[in-house]
Amino acid sequence: MFPSTFILQSHLSQSSSANFQSQLELKRSGVKMTFYDDIYPFYPLQRTSFIFNGSLLTIILVFLVLAVGLLLILPGIRGKSRLFWMFRIIISLFIGVVIVALNFTNDWAEARVTANATYKSFSNAVVNAEIGLHVGLYGINVTLKGNPVVQFNETIDYNEMFSWHDSIEEEYEEALEKGLPNPILYILEKFTLRSPCGLIFQYRYSGRYASATLWTAFCCWLLANILFSIPVILYAGYMMWATAAFIFFSMASFSTIMNAPQCVFSIQNDSFETEYSHSFWLALATGVLCTVIGILVVMLNFMIPEKIKEAFSGGVDSYEDEDTSYGEGYLNFVYLDGVTVSPLTSKGKSEHL
Repeated sequence: MFPSTFILQSHLSQSSSANFQSQLELKRSGVKMTFYDDIYPFYPLQRTSFIFNGSLLTIILVFLVLAVGLLLILPGIRGKSRLFWMFRIIISLFIGVVIVALNFTNDWAEARVTANATYKSFSNAVVNAEIGLHVGLYGINVTLKGNPVVQFNETIDYNEMFSWHDSIEEEYEEALEKGLPNPILYILEKFTLRSPCGLIFQYRYSGRYASATLWTAFCCWLLANILFSIPVILYAGYMMWATAAFIFFSMASFSTIMNAPQCVFSIQNDSFETEYSHSFWLALATGVLCTVIGILVVMLNFMIPEKIKEAFSGGVDSYEDEDTSYGEGYLNFVYLDGVTVSPLTSKGKSEHL
């Protein structure tokens, strides 16, 4: 009993030591320590699992409001230009929201394994669960979901986030204080400074450089939209190429984590390693889309410069203006003494004085 209490006391902070001492006094007085809904008395209650990234939700809502506002002006655009502007708005906002959202997603790289693992410290209880590691540019996300979810009368559904901005050592100590399950503590320990794997250095700096290049790509996207609106079509196409280039640079920066010595995560007899996931492939698809748009814009600018400039300029079809009938016209001859005026036609053709 006493060796375990001393080991536990080394991991707990002053905030939880008082609770532990009260339980120790109960044991010395002969009162038996039991489980309360299978939660250990010296652990705080289980945290509510993380559901959705608040920053990511804010970004999506902002771009949705912007999209609705821009689409509301479509009824004011006449002719076939309305369809062109609709696709232009949707594609442009899609590229913008992807570039910004990729900074805050937690699935650039992932690893999953289903295994039998010791649930918590100082217990022989073994649970069957799916353990997941999700790597983002600003931190990691560790998940633990029981199979089934309810085991030992407890809901096993954890989703814990750990950021590079904070000290990973402090977050590890807080995780020990909260009594998080062993698989989560094991994975988090791999990212501490004292871990021989050294994952924290490679992942932290790769994520920072990847995020910096993504924000540069976002600036290039803004400049491209401004140039499309002026319109300066050729340079807008070049800026789309620059946007794609910086997206590819961010992917290359993040890919350096794969060049580092791989640290194998072992849970009992099962092991797993991280692989590229959804955000990485979404960045690749967005970069390719920007490249294709840049190529098409530059090619059309050299082939049909007047028509492509007209398509991006006003949203009013010129051929509709040419076919407009003005009817009869009347002139005030008081101001036209000595001036020969040609008669007006129904189509409003030559009206030169």
